[in-house]
Amino acid sequence: MGAPNDLNAFWMPFTANRQFKKNPRMFVAADGMYYTTADGRKVLDGTAGLWCCNAGHNQPRITEAVSKQLTELDYAPAFQMGHPKAFELANRLVDMAPDGIDHVFYTNSGSEAVETALKIAIAYHRAKGEGTRTRLIGRERGYHGVNFGGISVGGIGPNRKAFGNLLAGVDHMPHTHIPENVFTRGQPEHGAYLADELERIVALGDASNIAAVIVEPMAGSTGVLLPPKGYLDRLRAITKKHGILLIFDEVITGFGRLGSAFGATHYGVTPDMMTTAKGLTNGVIPMGAVLASAEIHDAFMQGDEGMIELFHGYTYSGNPVASAAGLATLSTYQEDGLFENARDLAPYWEDAIHALKGLPHVIDIRNEGLIGAVELAPMSGKPTKRAFQAFLDAYDDGLLIRTTGDIIALSPPLIMDKGHIDELFGKLTDVLKNLD
Repeated sequence: MGAPNDLNAFWMPFTANRQFKKNPRMFVAADGMYYTTADGRKVLDGTAGLWCCNAGHNQPRITEAVSKQLTELDYAPAFQMGHPKAFELANRLVDMAPDGIDHVFYTNSGSEAVETALKIAIAYHRAKGEGTRTRLIGRERGYHGVNFGGISVGGIGPNRKAFGNLLAGVDHMPHTHIPENVFTRGQPEHGAYLADELERIVALGDASNIAAVIVEPMAGSTGVLLPPKGYLDRLRAITKKHGILLIFDEVITGFGRLGSAFGATHYGVTPDMMTTAKGLTNGVIPMGAVLASAEIHDAFMQGDEGMIELFHGYTYSGNPVASAAGLATLSTYQEDGLFENARDLAPYWEDAIHALKGLPHVIDIRNEGLIGAVELAPMSGKPTKRAFQAFLDAYDDGLLIRTTGDIIALSPPLIMDKGHIDELFGKLTDVLKNLD
């Protein structure tokens, strides 16, 4: 199928619509590590779609599971009714999660998972008789989706500036990207002290008013900002000390991106809740989930057993087709050893990305697991333009990269091999060498 003649009706998300529609970039097929464009070219997927196709494209287990489910049970109501696969998937997720994470609440996206976790946090404290705990704490440069709660606790300026006052009662800790860690390989050494900013916020507003802290274990969408060694441990200790819930936004770090099931597993720090999406269904069908501790869940399970405990949910929570896709995706990760492949390839990936040091305009490189960032010096007076040009040039050269500001972010499918790594960085090297 070629490109449609009229592109006007579709208002595209996070896109320079006018630029795109003058010279559209259309994918019409995908298989394994590659997309196929409308003009028949192969494009290496350096971003796992949008951080989500961790098992690569056109995975037979997933496509077969979705097809079979559609003929068996296409939809079942999620309110006061159920279907087996939603419960089976929840059990599989809990088995993968760190000890102490025991319950799953389904959503349709990462943005909705964040909204759900924030609401649960506030309602949890109310259920425990601590209804004054309503304040939420995020982090500068954090990305937690695009709904009002998510952009309120999020810390990316352009995502916030057009939308007014946002939620009241939100504070932000500083981000962890500091000059001392430039060109660090893996987790940086400096900056654990930045977690102590939470103590300053607590001293100002008092713990009795604070419901939760939400952070990405590794901040992805802002350009791959890694947690300094000891930072997450310190954050966990401070939140426990003050009775504040800790939420990890694992929408990107979940499902093998760092070489482990979750960022919490990778960094050895267990939060009270985790938000997930993206790799949960390999991007095939929208689905998200909040994973929560038994303590949080059980606080709601009080009173008359016939009463609804939490007045929250979505028409498509635990959708049968999405649940089938999720089960097949988790089986693919396990049976094909994709988390292990990511872990095994990480040193080769690290060497390859850091070999870009010294190329024109490269001012920093960051990596962890099968994820990486190449930060470029911005053009004078034209922020974002240099990286966007790199994105366009890479596409023309058969490589899909992601840019945020003047940062190139890379997060390929976990099915990749050393040959794909060589191809990816060979093409990216050429792009950077010829970039204005």
